[in-house]
Amino acid sequence: MPLTIATWNINSVRLRIDLVARLLAEHAPDVICLQETKCPDANFPSGAFRDAGYTHIAMHGQKGYHGVAIASRLPLSDTDKRLFCGREDARHISVKVDYEDRPVTIHNVYIPAGGDEPDPEANWKFAHKLSFLEEMEACAAGLAGPRSVLVGDLNVAPLETDVWSHKQLLKVVSHTPPETERFERMRVAGPWVDVMRNFVPPEEKLFTWWSYRSPNWETNDRGRRLDHVWATPDLAAEAQEMTVLREARNWPRPSDHVPVLVRFA
Repeated sequence: MPLTIATWNINSVRLRIDLVARLLAEHAPDVICLQETKCPDANFPSGAFRDAGYTHIAMHGQKGYHGVAIASRLPLSDTDKRLFCGREDARHISVKVDYEDRPVTIHNVYIPAGGDEPDPEANWKFAHKLSFLEEMEACAAGLAGPRSVLVGDLNVAPLETDVWSHKQLLKVVSHTPPETERFERMRVAGPWVDVMRNFVPPEEKLFTWWSYRSPNWETNDRGRRLDHVWATPDLAAEAQEMTVLREARNWPRPSDHVPVLVRFA
């Protein structure tokens, strides 16, 4: 039986729980990983997930900011929550999915956005992001155990085709060389395979995020690929299908990110 994993920066799970319920009803992933849940664990809308059949839930939340969660139709075990850069931010959670006799470890990560100014001396948020990427690189090999997946809003568009204009965004946070170079080192250190690019060749455009500031987002298509699915080589070889659910950007009161789903054999 295949295993389908979805990842989505929902930009407030309580505000958009109806959209999450729609995704679960229409696409039925086995596991869904959410970022920017923006609520403490005590206020997480667990009932809506249980009503949809996702009775196994792991959360790492905080009030008003950040937050990651994993909901599953399959049993979960070995929950772990890591902190980075000496901060209490809720940006990582991992679980083991008890999938038949071949368990899969999932890391759900929300990397800092980095603010607007790509100068670590003038902008502490950008400095924080660079430090976060460096810490992720340092622990990458430890995270990438057998049959592991790393998903989430990683807030870096690494390839020229991951942004609408490579030339115009070279000095825009999410696509600057200091970020993309650290990002690639982090991936290689796993080693992690960029599963999405196994389905969409690197020479083709691929986006998962469109700014709220663009009223005609679909026509202008000024997007970026900020959401990623990585897998260890053993599991990446079993990836069968990948979907970027672009139509979700037109759902009522949408997130500025859209869900990504990957099916593994």
